[in-house]
Amino acid sequence: MPVRTYQELIGWKKSMVLVSEIYRHTQHFPKEEVYGLTGQLRRAAVSIPSNVAEGQGRLTQGEFKQFLGHARGFVFEVETQLLIARDLGYLRDESAQQLVERVREVGRILSGLLASLDHKRASH
Repeated sequence: MPVRTYQELIGWKKSMVLVSEIYRHTQHFPKEEVYGLTGQLRRAAVSIPSNVAEGQGRLTQGEFKQFLGHARGFVFEVETQLLIARDLGYLRDESAQQLVERVREVGRILSGLLASLDHKRASH
């Protein structure tokens, strides 16, 4: 059964959970980071489901793929920023590892969706 809305996409659902977790963890970051790493990490995390939603709402599959590509880029940005937060001591190793695993899972799901769109186009 074809997906009717972005809210049915597993990648969107899992990235929404990731956003909530990022917000929960970053609320304990130092106050001086509110416009630095805290803000950057939150914006990048929010950009993942936002790009999935915007892309799914576009008119062509090519546009959808482009926005999925943007979302994947934000996956790598979030992962990098989580590692920076860990290295600065803002996240405990266990928390950082758990969040990195979640963001990598979202990345794998988005990569799979992109591959399925390529496969679907090739079979037509």
